[in-house]
Amino acid sequence: MKISFIDIQNFRRLKACRIEISEKETLFVGANNSGKTTAMNALIYFLKEDKQFTTREFTLSNWAAINKIGNDWVEAANDPDNKKADLTIGIWEDYLPQIDVWIDVKEDEVYHVTKLLPSLGWTGGLLGVRLRFEPRDLVTLYQEFTEYFLKASNTKNSSADHKDLKLWPHSLMDFFESKLNTHFSISAYKLDPAKNISFQKLSTNSVPLDNKPFKGLIKVNSIDAQRGFSDVNTENQNHGRLSSQLSDYYAKHLDPKENPSPSDLEVIKSIESSKNEFDSRLKNSFGPSFKELEGLNYPGLGSPRISISTKVNPINNIEHESAITYQLNDEESNHDVKLFLPEKYNGLGYQNYISMAFKLIRFRDEWMKVGKSATRNNLPEGEEEFELIHLVLIEEPEAHLHPQAQQVFIAKAYEILRNNSFILKADSPFSTQLIVSTHSSHIVHKVDFNCLRYFKREFAKDTVSIPTSKVVNLSEVFGKKTVTAEEETRKFAIRYLKTTHCDIFFADAVIMVEGPAERMLLPHFIQNNFKDLAISHITILEIGGSHAHTLKPLIERLGVFTLIITDLDSIEQKAHPTTGNITWPKVPPSRGKGFKTGNDTLKTWIPKKDLLDEVLDATASEKCSSDLSIRVAYQFPLKIQFNGNKVEAIPYTFEDALVFENLTLFNTTSGTGLIKKLREAILNTTSSIEVASKEMFDAIDKGDKAKFALDVMYSIDPVELKVPGYIDEGLKWLQEKLQIVNKSSVK
Repeated sequence: MKISFIDIQNFRRLKACRIEISEKETLFVGANNSGKTTAMNALIYFLKEDKQFTTREFTLSNWAAINKIGNDWVEAANDPDNKKADLTIGIWEDYLPQIDVWIDVKEDEVYHVTKLLPSLGWTGGLLGVRLRFEPRDLVTLYQEFTEYFLKASNTKNSSADHKDLKLWPHSLMDFFESKLNTHFSISAYKLDPAKNISFQKLSTNSVPLDNKPFKGLIKVNSIDAQRGFSDVNTENQNHGRLSSQLSDYYAKHLDPKENPSPSDLEVIKSIESSKNEFDSRLKNSFGPSFKELEGLNYPGLGSPRISISTKVNPINNIEHESAITYQLNDEESNHDVKLFLPEKYNGLGYQNYISMAFKLIRFRDEWMKVGKSATRNNLPEGEEEFELIHLVLIEEPEAHLHPQAQQVFIAKAYEILRNNSFILKADSPFSTQLIVSTHSSHIVHKVDFNCLRYFKREFAKDTVSIPTSKVVNLSEVFGKKTVTAEEETRKFAIRYLKTTHCDIFFADAVIMVEGPAERMLLPHFIQNNFKDLAISHITILEIGGSHAHTLKPLIERLGVFTLIITDLDSIEQKAHPTTGNITWPKVPPSRGKGFKTGNDTLKTWIPKKDLLDEVLDATASEKCSSDLSIRVAYQFPLKIQFNGNKVEAIPYTFEDALVFENLTLFNTTSGTGLIKKLREAILNTTSSIEVASKEMFDAIDKGDKAKFALDVMYSIDPVELKVPGYIDEGLKWLQEKLQIVNKSSVK
């Protein structure tokens, strides 16, 4: 049995989204403010039921509709003809925070979920339960809200000087700021798997379940991002420390005084013996002082007798700051004195790693009723209640962890949760499902991409709407195994991202560049000329034009703004003089000669043209995807001053485009290698632009492009460089897109 997927509606920025849960590990990834934490909180609020809702849990775009319900109620309460208010749940259904949990139940597990069965004939498969935060009693809510509202309204209207004041409650949502949890609670409803399981409507005669639907079925544990670590000099910050956790573990699983067994009696006897001996020693030591105090005859107490009695509590001996120490030298070392440091003097990263790992051990042992927790419910041995599903939620485990520790933790976390001989048996009915939200590309790098769930920001379409989020199941991109070409593309995308980095899953925008020269100089162009881009999270991927299109399925699924900076790659048809075989060698670009582009991205993705003349004449809209989220930028004809004449030059690649845009700089720049050859080509006053372009083309074809970029940065201050026109055009497009998004975003 396992949770198959959840549908979240009307919870903060998650207006309506489905999240498929992997059998073992699920990672929530996405840019900042994309909804990852919201999804984690939705699971905690509804499944743990230990947090109180506030009005902030209601999706902001629903507030106006909820306030309209309140306005209609006030109108009905004020109506002289006793107009009846609509007190049905139907008018609320589209605005209430709710979560649908769909569990995959095998036929032999049906007896575990009898109270949730949609019908007597149901024999297994998907089983759904809706948890909805809704009014307990609409009549009571109506009466109390209208009473308070009308009283405030009458008070305000009693004085002409105060009619503009907003007295509580000035709206229904304002009323809920103070009274929400008085009138609302979570109710559970059965869902019908036979119907459309995607956000299905409840029938008008749906009746809430009497008991907590998942009690005894799902155990939920969570580790939030704020784990209570602090500087060594800060007091009272022990929440996350191992000593505190060990004391909790002792109390729940090891305390010999709780339901003592025969094996505990010796421990209790030793504790009592130590207590009595210590009491006797203290009595003798403090005797003279106590006798002196007894002679003071404090008024009203006569001659008080002072006694001392200690309480030996093993838990107290674990909780103090030096209880847990770390030995610095080996047991086998020759030092006479063993070197120890208290727990708090270890780095935050080490504390965090150990703390989270031990929490997972605690979660597992609580679930499996290890030690004293097995007898806490007073059930006979062998009849303990074990939930079939253990759902563990971890928010941002990377906090305070260096990259290597992040990868080790995510690799070990699920293994720790399953390290129990009972649940590891081949026929074990128990499932563990771990959900992690993260901003760490190092953690993503370590896991199977099939378990990634990408939170895609949906930006406000108008001034009334607010930004929301949808969730993309990336197993549909990385998990497909269909025809050979698609399978090879999938393999390449995984290998490429694993080889480089996984920042793409957290970026505000992506820029794909052709080669190392662009990769090195592009950050300077952005920093010096595009201030808004400079403060955004931009991922730059170096991937040649012949391979950029292989990331198309991923880019389109993510929906992240993407600029593809690539080259024309002009080619010419040639026939071998003897064999007649057709080849397409690279040539300097030129119009009207029937040249084509050899760039697969331009041919098969955007703008889907292969004739060079058509590629050069493509409009701005043709360089964008249909949803305007992806744009391609490549070289286009330039008007330059060459040998005293204004001529048209068509760059072939980034290097000659940079030179054409910065002729004066390169004319006066000393340098070696490719810089020298390009400078010589443009300084040749006897040549035409065609000859110069051909010389530059040949030099670039044989030159070291990475060394060229390094030489440029060494010889020229990047601030002085003019951005090549095609790149400038693309970066302006990207900056405008992000500016629009930032204006509409709700932080």
